[in-house]
Amino acid sequence: MTTKNTAPEAEQKATPRSPQPVGPSAAAADTPLQTVTLSHHLRIGGKDYAPGDKARVTADYARRLRAQGYVART
Repeated sequence: MTTKNTAPEAEQKATPRSPQPVGPSAAAADTPLQTVTLSHHLRIGGKDYAPGDKARVTADYARRLRAQGYVART
């Protein structure tokens, strides 16, 4: 016998405490995260980011993006 869940879908989804990190090594929970502002169009994890968009990435990936010129200077 199965029971039908009558709770609204919005209540079933867990709300994240912070934005989901993107990019390589994003799944590692013990790595520090940084928010970067992108200076060029970039596709990360299947999502397109326009110049000026912010992305939450690991510190290592942020360093690599800065070295390649994809992060805006602040």
